[in-house]
Amino acid sequence: MKKAVYNISIFLSQALGNWIFHTIARFIATGYFIFFPIRVANSVRFYRALFPKKPGIYHLWCTWMQYQNFTKVFLDRSIFLNSGKFSYTSQGWSHLGKVEQDKTGGIILMSHVGNWEVAAHLLKKRRENLKLLLFLGTKHKEQIEKMQKDSLESSGTKVIAVDKKGGSPFLLIEAIKWMNDGGLVSLTGDIVWSEDQKVVTVDFLGKKADLPETPFMLALLSGKPLFIMFSLLSGKNHLQINVSRPIFVRAENRKERKSAVQKAAQQYADKLAEVVHKHPFEWYHFDKFIK
Repeated sequence: MKKAVYNISIFLSQALGNWIFHTIARFIATGYFIFFPIRVANSVRFYRALFPKKPGIYHLWCTWMQYQNFTKVFLDRSIFLNSGKFSYTSQGWSHLGKVEQDKTGGIILMSHVGNWEVAAHLLKKRRENLKLLLFLGTKHKEQIEKMQKDSLESSGTKVIAVDKKGGSPFLLIEAIKWMNDGGLVSLTGDIVWSEDQKVVTVDFLGKKADLPETPFMLALLSGKPLFIMFSLLSGKNHLQINVSRPIFVRAENRKERKSAVQKAAQQYADKLAEVVHKHPFEWYHFDKFIK
């Protein structure tokens, strides 16, 4: 969605009601569904693995629902930023609270499930003094993405954009320094941004999928705990935020590093599979994921 269309849609919805935004956004989602067959095929492949006993038409219908449901992400963002009328319940916040209190630092592993942006705002709003650093991937000419970054930075969150080349190795050094100063670093665990990026192959829904190695290797090298975080819709203007217990990626020597990273990545993949089974239409990953 282009910035101008988004702003006009928000203006009209504030004046006439949210149904205006829903109508425009769903029209745009329908266009993407019709004119981007490769992305549709990626989603169909995902739903085929998620619901293997269902017929092909069902997988296509699931993809349609995925595209239509994705429009809620933009509206929820507007509601939160413009009115603050967004409630949430949480499970596991205390784990992050302990890290903040002890100033030990840690890693938050997010996913393209639910609304990660609103969750990041809520995390910062709940703990104003929290040091939060987000690594976000960039897409060519993505205007809404820039708006997301600007709004997060205005809330006091530091955002570092990583391009398709994968960014500089010095970014990992900066992340470790940030955590050593007591901050939290957030990365996505389900997107591989470049072809030369190191990956970990895991079992996912009975298939194979590649995850980025970086979050798990960062946890290993820094010794900091890794928290898996999901933010899922639970009623109108309400999020259910779940934070896992801390996961420590440890290896006694260099030979054990690979297996330690593999084990942690599989833990994340298993949790991700569990969540998408319960919330299949909040999977907002449109690139190829399952091999």
